[in-house]
Amino acid sequence: MKTSDHCPHGILYIVPTPIGNLEDITFRAVRVLQEVDLIAAEDTRHTLKLLNHFDIQTPLISYYKEKEAQRGAEIIARLKTGQNVALVSDAGTPAISDPGSVLVGSAHENNIKIVPLPGPSALTTALSAAGFCYTEFLFLGFLPSKKNQRRKSLNAFASSEHPVVLYESPHRISALLEDAFDILGNRQAFWARELTKKFEELQRTDLQTLFVKAASGKNRGESVLVICPGPKEEIKAETVEELIAWYRDNTDLSLKDVSKRISTDLGVSRSQVYQKALTLWSK
Repeated sequence: MKTSDHCPHGILYIVPTPIGNLEDITFRAVRVLQEVDLIAAEDTRHTLKLLNHFDIQTPLISYYKEKEAQRGAEIIARLKTGQNVALVSDAGTPAISDPGSVLVGSAHENNIKIVPLPGPSALTTALSAAGFCYTEFLFLGFLPSKKNQRRKSLNAFASSEHPVVLYESPHRISALLEDAFDILGNRQAFWARELTKKFEELQRTDLQTLFVKAASGKNRGESVLVICPGPKEEIKAETVEELIAWYRDNTDLSLKDVSKRISTDLGVSRSQVYQKALTLWSK
């Protein structure tokens, strides 16, 4: 894999790796991992297992969250010398709820060519199996681990008109489902666990059922949770003032978000709506 005469720097390849089943890696990904000068891995021990399976001898360098800035500078320096580098995470596509965005951003800033490869992603794998008829969704990745912050995040999308997709670790999925059920109500949801692995489990039901299941079982493996929007409430208001009062009393939206939504829906000045909301909000 030679750098072209028109590209003095090396190339940064973004290479997705299997989220469980090693057969899911692409032929192109294997070739790139074999031909680059260096592989930047979230966890070199984890990636080494993959490389050994496919008899890939390429040198490794660690690139994990706590050292993204420092190690990223080292990798950029090597790219500037003409070396080609493949960026991988432990599973799935780098920079999506995994390290990588800092390095990719720095590559852009340094005019280094970036070549992204398509491949495994827990996000799209779960959505394809959920069977929900929505053309748009809101992906939030991992919510905060602290309970108060997690509940604040759940409240923030309580009124979302789109399904919300979340990632969660095995030791926190039960707490997430409990808070989701408490705050969002018993919405339709989809829980994908151990995707593509031997003990893969997919369940489409409601949040209450999933919470009870999680509370009583050993929730091994990473999870993807898809939560559907709640039922639409009929807004009983005609004037801007009545709309502000309705949103204040019936949703968890902030004053700023309410002003933005009303101004967008009615095609009126956001600043005017905001000023009216300021006078009505605490009444």
